[in-house]
Amino acid sequence: MAEVLYEMVRLGNAVKVTAIDAKTGIEAVVVGSATMSRYSLEQAALRKLQRLLQNLRDRR
Repeated sequence: MAEVLYEMVRLGNAVKVTAIDAKTGIEAVVVGSATMSRYSLEQAALRKLQRLLQNLRDRR
């Protein structure tokens, strides 16, 4: 996975983070507390995206 794009949207006291694989366009979404660091939120979304991509590869 060469490039990952992140989108963060604050929803009250929560933040919705979308991690997007730039090559495939596949997205993973996580929701976390607005008090969490940006790095922690991005890492959680990245791990979910990595699991999703691995599951898709394993199905083939």
